Amino acid sequence: MAFDLELEFILSGKPKRVMQLLTDPVLIRKWSGGEAVFEKMVGGRFEMFDGWVTGKVTKVSENELAYTWTAGDWEDGTPASEVHYLLKPDEAGTKVIVHHTGFPNEKERDSHKTGWTDFFFDPMEDFILIIDKS
Repeated sequence: MAFDLELEFILSGKPKRVMQLLTDPVLIRKWSGGEAVFEKMVGGRFEMFDGWVTGKVTKVSENELAYTWTAGDWEDGTPASEVHYLLKPDEAGTKVIVHHTGFPNEKERDSHKTGWTDFFFDPMEDFILIIDKS
């Protein structure tokens, strides 16, 4: 049984700016509040939330981004999940379609479903609206 998520978010920033917010470690630190590493190339390292999540970049383009995702509290040896973003222009700014696949179990999938909103896209939108105004 596959434990996957497909979510959509609307952000008020333009797609180019949203991609910067997803890939620039300085900006990631600003909107997430935690340390981040992002090497913007296929095979590059990815870390967020003070190292709680780690991975490798598998795709980077103007409107798509993908990387592996392993949470620090997952059992050792758990295969990485994968996150894929597709950015589409929207009259409000950008529609972000997130496919997060390969969770180790239903509990992790359900926890991440709320986590994407509470710890990722809500803080990013707050940053755009309050600080960035892109």
